[in-house]
Amino acid sequence: AALQRLCFVRAAFEAGIGLDALVRLCRALDTAHGDQAAAQLAVLRQFVERRREALYPLILERALAWRIEFVEAGEIDALNILQATMAGMRRALAALSPCAQHALIDGNRVPDGLRCPATAIIGGDASEPSIMAASILAKVARDARMRELHAQFPQYGFDRHKGYPSAMHREALRTHGPCPQHRRSFAPVQRALCEGAQHDLRHRASGT
Repeated sequence: AALQRLCFVRAAFEAGIGLDALVRLCRALDTAHGDQAAAQLAVLRQFVERRREALYPLILERALAWRIEFVEAGEIDALNILQATMAGMRRALAALSPCAQHALIDGNRVPDGLRCPATAIIGGDASEPSIMAASILAKVARDARMRELHAQFPQYGFDRHKGYPSAMHREALRTHGPCPQHRRSFAPVQRALCEGAQHDLRHRASGT
């Protein structure tokens, strides 16, 4: 019964990239797994990055439909992080083919304007196989984006902190200021911009 039910369910998962990260990542996935797969995924989702990457193609192979949706920093700044996340989920689910019959949302909110009924599940990535699988795919896609950003901006260490507001990340912001991909609405980024402006004013005032 569980397998039959999940064959017709899409799950949306928003991958937490950190409060000062440059993007929000939404995953939408339609997959069919039974109770045994659920138990395996509950363990495997905790594994290190290389194990998730090994699972990535296997999950894609079994998924009935899937979609990656990136929400960039500018949209987050314009909408706020909650509404940008909701918008990313709507786009991800709308892009699925075949269309979703029901959506499982990891969290406590269902986005407005979905094309199908939806259920929000707090802690869904620990209980629902579709959301578990989506979370693995989301984190692999996030990690790949962080590596790309590291190649562009190695001074920030995106490949290590994955965009989370770690001490290393905050120190890089203080030292280098934000890069174009940091969202300006986040307080540490605003402070870095303010400190940079103050430094420039002092520099001009001193004539050095």
